[in-house]
Order: sequence, then structure tokens, then C-alpha cells
Amino acid sequence: MTRSTDPLFDQRIADWLEDDPLHAPDQVLEIVLAALPSIPRRRVSRAPWRLGTMPGNLRWPAAVAAAIVVVVVGGALYLIRPSLPAIGGPSATPRLTAGPSVVPSPTTVPARTPSWTPTGSMARPRDGAIAVPLQDGKVLVVGGNSNVAGPAAEVYDPTEGTWTATGPMVTPRWQFTAARLLDGRVLVATGSGDPGPLASAELYDPSTGKWTATGSLGTDRNYATATLLPDGKVLVAGGDVVQHFFNPSVATAELYDPATGSWTPTGSMHTARSQHIAMLLPGGKVLVVGGMNENDTLSYPLASAELYDPASGTWAAAHDMLEVTSVQSATLLANGRVLVVGGTYEPPTPESVSPDEGIAPTAELYDPAADEWTMTGNLGKTVGGYTATLLSDGHVLVAGGLSRDGESASTSATVYDPITGTWGTTRDMIQGRARHTATLLPDGTVLVAGGISGHDADGQISRWLASAELFDPGSP
Repeated sequence: MTRSTDPLFDQRIADWLEDDPLHAPDQVLEIVLAALPSIPRRRVSRAPWRLGTMPGNLRWPAAVAAAIVVVVVGGALYLIRPSLPAIGGPSATPRLTAGPSVVPSPTTVPARTPSWTPTGSMARPRDGAIAVPLQDGKVLVVGGNSNVAGPAAEVYDPTEGTWTATGPMVTPRWQFTAARLLDGRVLVATGSGDPGPLASAELYDPSTGKWTATGSLGTDRNYATATLLPDGKVLVAGGDVVQHFFNPSVATAELYDPATGSWTPTGSMHTARSQHIAMLLPGGKVLVVGGMNENDTLSYPLASAELYDPASGTWAAAHDMLEVTSVQSATLLANGRVLVVGGTYEPPTPESVSPDEGIAPTAELYDPAADEWTMTGNLGKTVGGYTATLLSDGHVLVAGGLSRDGESASTSATVYDPITGTWGTTRDMIQGRARHTATLLPDGTVLVAGGISGHDADGQISRWLASAELFDPGSP
């Protein structure tokens, strides 16, 4: 039995190669197999040679040879195609169907709530120490009440949650200043020692863990401020000095040059002050505000503010704060304004139900562009010995502090939102503490360490603290 010749044999192969080259080998082989019985009967005009002119005894061998060539070529195409199934199997290219497609849902990370967790404790308790973040992400904590800390210094490693002793200071000191220089070294200067205010200064090198003495100031002083300037020099201003058995405040200021290790006088402030705050502004000037003015007869808080211009070495008066603030902190916000937090003492009235009612907490914003102060939000009861830390998201954490009578340290923590200008509570600390340190770490958490837990009935510190904890602001 014979089959009729397919007149479109070549055209069908060409069409399959053009329309669906991926599956063409399958189709070519099927067509060839189907066409094999009719190959001898095909029209000679479709062949590349004329079989009709051949002798009869050669026509069949020639036809069989042609068929073999087609089969071999089709089989070769089939074998070399990339990872296709055998004939009759499922297609390597998925076909669209009417069924629903499966789309993987995105991974949902649960929001973290604010929290406090313990971390490693320092080797010794510290009261009024200074914490300096180092360039490698570690934190240097040094100084404090000389009866407790002495000259010892420690370094906190956030990756391990542990403290390691480093080289001791040349001179034990508290009520001092510290600033990290542009090259990563830490300058420590002034402060209280034995027997009183200090003029000495020293440098800490994180690469060696050692302290070396550097040039001394022209005036011994404590309760001063130290500010790193854009050119790498350090401005030290104000403070108390020893004079005729009194510690009056001074208005003088000096500049430290790391290149020479020496101090030179610069312009004096308009007002003598100590226990004030100083903040480098985005434009390069330094804002000094508040503090105490102490003299031979009395001591009173200040509301005045002034600006230091490094280009001219002079001071200019700025607008006074709206409230007289004697205990305070300052935080430079992302928008260039400065948040000042403090408390004004007002003697309690006979109707007071708590001694804390003698504290009138204040929170003000200073706008350097307009030279204006504005009240911001209702802080609640905040008194001396607290810390203020700028968080990674632009909020400000205020934690701890002493009650007005000084008997207890608070565990409370509040957060300021600069967008809304409001204060909100957050989780309390594990340990009530005051005069502690607070440092923002590279991962966005805040390291709180040391401090005191309050005073006893005789006014003596009830307990110095060596413990530390971490605040996690959480995530939305």
C-alpha cells in the first residue's frame, strides 16, 4: 500500500522552523517519518536532481539515500537542542493556562517595639564620666568622681557587648571636657583634681590605648566646655577658677591646636559662666547658652546666649532663652535647630503635694537663622542629671535624672518628635540612674552606662553604678 505525495513537504518544514524554532526538530522528524512511504512517488521537479532521467535500477537507491539524509539531519537537530523532552513529553516552555498563577507573598518583618536590655557592666562604677564614640564604632568612657573611677579608662565593644580596660589617664579628673579630634585621637582637658581646677590636658590614641600629656591651658578651670571646630582646633570656654578660696566663673576662652599641641587665647565671652552648654552650628559658629554665674557672694542661673565666630575669634550676643535654665542639655537637630532641655527651680508652695512640684521643666528650640527661641512641647518632670541623645531617626531620647530632693534617680525616658514638636513616653530604663553617660551606637541603639542611683538622707551618694543597658528605639 502506498500514500499520496505531500506537495507541501518543504514548505511545512520551513514554516515550522520560522514559527517555532524551539520545537522544530520534533515537528521535522514527525513530518519526515510520515513522508517516508511517499518519497519515491514525489514529483521529480521538487527534487534537487531529476530522478526521471536516472536509470530504473538507480532511482530507488537514490530515493532511499535522500530519505536517510533527511532523517539524519532531523535527528541531529533533535539531539543538539537544549534540554528538551523526548517526543510526546511535556513542552519545555510552559503554556499559558486558565488556572490561577502562584505569586510569592513578600516577607513581612515584624515591627520592633522600644526596649531596654542589659549589656556588659563596666569594671568600676562611674559618676559624671564622659563617653566619647571612637572612629571604629567603639566607645571610650573615662573620668568621673575621683573617689570611684580614678584615672582608669574603659572601651565598650558593641559587637561583643563587653568592656575592656585601656590605658589610664595621666591625671585623674572629673568635671572636665573631652573632644574627639579629626585624626581620631581624644583630647581631655581641664576639670577638677587634687586640690582643685586643672589646666592640664592629655591625648588618648585609640591605636595604642595610651595617654600622653599635651600642652596645658593658660587658666586652670572646671565646668568649662570644649567644642571641635571645623578647622580641627578645639575651643574651650568659661568655667570656674580658684581665686582667694572661691571659685568664680570666668568668661575667657582658649584654642587648642593639635598640630602644635599648644593653647592660645581667643576672644572672651560677654558673660562669665560655668556649667553651660556649647554647640557647633552648621555654619561653623559655636552657640554657648545658659549655665551659672558664680562669684564671691552668690550664684545664679543665666538665660543669656552668645555666638563665637572662629573666623574673627570674637563673640556676639544672641537672643536670651525664654526661661532661665540652670540644668540642661543641648541637641543639634537634623533641621539645624538646637533643642535645649532644662529645669527652672521654683520653690514649692504650701499646697504642693510633692517636692517635685518645685521643678518647672523647660524645652526650647533655638533657630540660628532667625536668632529666635520658641517653647516646644510639654516635657513633664525632668530634672538634673539626665541625658539627651539624638536618635538615628531624628528623634531625641531624654533618659533618667534626679528628683528635686536628690534622693532617687528616675527610670523614666521620653522621646521628642521634632516634626510635631511633642514629647511622648517610651519604655522605662531597667535601672534608675542620673549623671550617667548616653552614646548613640552605629546600629542605632543607645548605650547608657554608669551614674548614681540617688542620695541618702545625709546627702551622700547612695550607690555608684557600673551597670550598662541598651535602648532600642524599635521600628514602625
